[in-house]
Parts: sequence; structure tokens; C-alpha cells
Amino acid sequence: MNSKSDKPAVCLGAALTYQPVPLRFGTSGRRGLVKDLTQLEVYINARAELEYLLELPKENGGIRKGDDFFLAWDLRPSSTRFVPEYNGRGEIAQTLAQAIRDVGLRPVNLGCIPTPALAFYAWQHSSGGMMVTGSHIPFDRNGYKTNSACGELLKTDEQPIQQRSEQLRKQLYSQPLEKSLFNENGMFKAGHQELPPENSAAKKAYVKRYLDFFAPGCLEGLRVTVYQHSAAGRDLLFEVLQSLGARAIPCGRTDTFVPIDTENVDATQLGEIQRMADEVTAAHGPIDAVVSTDGDSDRPLLIGIGPDNRIQFFGGDLVGMIVAEFLGPDAVVVPISCNDAIDVGPLRDVLQPKTRIGSPYVIAAMQAARAAGRSKVCGWEANGGFLTASPFIRKGRRLDALPTRDAFLPILSVLCAMAEQKVPMVAIFARLPRRFSRAVLLREVPRADSARVIQALSPEFPISEVYLDATGINAKDASGGKLALNREQILQLQAIVARLESFFTTTCGFGRICSVNYTDGVRIRFENGDVAHVRPSGNADELRLYAVANSPERVEQIAAMAVAPDGILLRLLKSTA
Repeated sequence: MNSKSDKPAVCLGAALTYQPVPLRFGTSGRRGLVKDLTQLEVYINARAELEYLLELPKENGGIRKGDDFFLAWDLRPSSTRFVPEYNGRGEIAQTLAQAIRDVGLRPVNLGCIPTPALAFYAWQHSSGGMMVTGSHIPFDRNGYKTNSACGELLKTDEQPIQQRSEQLRKQLYSQPLEKSLFNENGMFKAGHQELPPENSAAKKAYVKRYLDFFAPGCLEGLRVTVYQHSAAGRDLLFEVLQSLGARAIPCGRTDTFVPIDTENVDATQLGEIQRMADEVTAAHGPIDAVVSTDGDSDRPLLIGIGPDNRIQFFGGDLVGMIVAEFLGPDAVVVPISCNDAIDVGPLRDVLQPKTRIGSPYVIAAMQAARAAGRSKVCGWEANGGFLTASPFIRKGRRLDALPTRDAFLPILSVLCAMAEQKVPMVAIFARLPRRFSRAVLLREVPRADSARVIQALSPEFPISEVYLDATGINAKDASGGKLALNREQILQLQAIVARLESFFTTTCGFGRICSVNYTDGVRIRFENGDVAHVRPSGNADELRLYAVANSPERVEQIAAMAVAPDGILLRLLKSTA
């Protein structure tokens, strides 16, 4: 008879009391529901990424054992604490610190700082970093983002990392439970862990970056309300504005996490900002702007002040144009979702081919521009995050490259342009080509459902764009060249155009379709100048629509029709259910 000690040991994978949900890459970084973010799952993926970086050559962003590796976090509860209402998950930063130690690196805690502040400091020290953040998505989600020693992880890095993650998953799941670091709930057996002591050097370096580039007193005379909410950079933004001469007035600070999506600032949020602007004006006198960022402070929120203290929100794709003109680049990169005012404005001659949505794609295209000999390269996204792939010199002052989304540079550039030109923010933006954009979304749309919508509106053969002209229906390949179509393909494209026109109808004010772009999602251009771009979110269960039109009234009308109770997006979903 076998003794009790002879029984085979129970392995961790067999002992887990929950159904694991793998943490996948999103548009940029990894995101998931907090209730699914066990420390085991976070550890598996973080350690796989660190092991991948340890194998890279130094010139490709590789790191070496014994190096410092930097860590920061945002103000979401689960970033540094356990959250009882989400199955007790949390302490993500502590999990990353453990993974960093376990591969032979030294975790350096930079504290709660903006994502670009972490990146800037780490790259100054030729090292990598991990930022715990769910960015703009609701607080019941979180995640993290890893950078190599020279830049963000790119899409080409994801497959080899994912393969390593699966290998490590099998290895850890097969360990005897009694020898594992983790318990049956996928959490560290050790329980709560303290983070390493906080190092404030990155905060100081990030502030210095802007004080070195923008002239002392350049914002003198401006009165700026800083909507602080729960943004990681709320105190640093206030500090920089004051240091540059602005009268900075804080408002809206809260310990409750506020998910600000700078691509989808809805009427409720604008109403709250209007209320705060009115209160600040009543208490302190007239103001020139309201500024803020999203949760991890890599996306800006800029609000101008019009007659009767009425606020006006300016989308990130328009903000990027103002910032680029301020810097004077010889190459700019934007994703396909950006406002097409750039195609007819003063930056059209330096515009590079548009990319898929997500900073890794923008960064790859900026690198290509640099390799082609461009020396002043920048880019931005529709969310307003601004990236620089090269140094910029303006009025004898230097701005070092920061090839990751940044919120402070666009905020400060727009305010500086206002001060230099002595005009309000609304006048700065009024000089851009008259194209207006708006992004809206439906929440709680499973990614599989969104994928079916895109599949139903897309041809079965590779194509970048279909366009209709006097010769009939035509198509372009990935390089932009004309694609030779057979009869079956022509019929397929005609059916798709007809299907689209049944949702985007002339009775709703849309013109006939003149092109459909498939760079990322389905971007439809109409003869009357309207644009409707349907695309699933890369970070959350959301189906988005980006609208562009010739008037603010029309773009709001398109946005409202998209997300109405029986609107365009819901009808598209129902048609593919």
C-alpha cells in the first residue's frame, strides 16, 4: 500500500480555483479586467517580457542582469493595493517588482508619475521600464506597459514574447503547488509586499525637460485651470505651468479614479468641466483655458474658453497639428483615424503614409522616416498623445526626442502659441482647415462581436482601399498601387459598398460612398465630405466610430446617429449576430 507521502504532488495548474484568463497585448501594452488580473497571470507575462529583453542586443534595446529596471504606476486602486470587490486582485506594481528581481534586475520605484516620465528617465539611463496603468479605460480594468532600453515594444516584438509567455505558463502551472510562489487563487502566498523605496529623480528630470525647452516666463499672463482629477501627472503639470509663468488654478482633485478618455469626452464630462470652469471664474476671475490629461498622463485634454465663459473642447488630432506647426518638423506621422484636415493644411507636404492605430505603428513609421533621412520627425494620435522621434530646436532651446505618447508637450505648446500670438485658444484652432472630428463608442461590446462587424464589411482578399470614380469600382494594394480585380472581386466590393450605404443612408445626410479604407477597421468617405470610421478598441470591449465632417453640427449629428439606442453601431452589431 502506498503511503500518503507517495501520492503524486498536486501541480499549481490543477489546483487553481478559478478559470485563468490570459492577459493579451492591446493597442499598446497589456490590458484586462481587474478581476482576471491574478498576480500569477501578470507575473507570467511580465517575466516573459523581461527575459525577452535580456536576450536582445544592447543596440536593439536589450538589458543585462544586474541593471536597474524602472517601475512606475498610476492611481488606479489595483495598481498598488488589493481590491476586495474584484476578487481581492491587485498589487500589480508589487508583482512586476517581483518579476524584475527574479530575472536578476534591480527594481527602481519611480512612484506615481506619467507614463512618458518613466520612459524619458529610463531611456536617459539606457534601461527599460514598466508602467502599471489601464490608461483611459474604466477603473474595473488595469494593465501594464513595458519599454525596452531604447523605446516602446513594437508589434514585431509581440509574437516572440507571447511564445515565451506560453512556455513560462506551462512551466509554472506544472510546478508542485507546495513549491510554487502562488496559491490556488493565483496570488502570491506571501501576501502583501512593500514596494521598493520611491525615487523622485524621474519627476525632476521630466519637469526639467519642459523648463529647458520653453523659455522662462513664456506663459506669463495666462490664467489656466488644471483639472487634476486622478491623473498621475496632476501635480507635475501644475508645477510646470507655474514655473513657466502661468497662473495655474487647480480644481477637481479626487481620490476616486476618473477614467478620462480624451478621444471620447462626452456631454456629461464636458458639463462637469463647464461647471468647474464657472466656479473657478467666479472665485478667481476670467480664465484662458482648462487643461488636463488622462489617468496615466500621456494624453492631453485641452479646453478653450469662448464668449460667456463657454468651454470648447479640441480633439487630439487637431491639437497635434498645432503642436507640429509650433515645432516645425520635416516629417509627421499620424494614424488613419486622425482628422483629415492635415491632408489639406500646411503640414501636407511633410505628411508620411498613415498608419494603423496605436503608438507602436506610429513609432515604426517615425523610425522609417528617420532612416530615410528626415531629421525633425514627430507624430501624434487622435487621442492627442504626441511623440517626437528626433530632437527639436526652437529659438535656440533644445527638446530631446521622446518617442512615446506625451501629454505635457502638446498642452504647453498650445498655451505657448497663445501667449506668443496674444490670441485665445479658439483663435489658434480657428486657423486650421475647417474639418471637425468626434469619436464615440459603445461599451461592453465583446471583441468577437466587433470583429464580426469588421469582417462583414471587408472583402475576403487583401486590400488597403476601395474607391469609386468615373471608371467604376477600383482598389489599392498595401503599397497604394492599383490592384487588378477580377469579376468576382468587383461583385464582392459592390456588395460591400451597397451594404454600407444601407446603414449610412442618404436620408441620414450621407452622400454616396467614394472610398473605403481598410488600414485599420473600416473608414468610409462620402462625396459630401463626411467620414465615418468603424473600429474595435484595441484595449477594451468597445466598438468605436470616428466621425469627420465640414461643420461641428454635422459631426455631432453623425456621432449621435452612431450611438443612438437603435443607432448605426447597434444595427451593425445586430446584423452580424
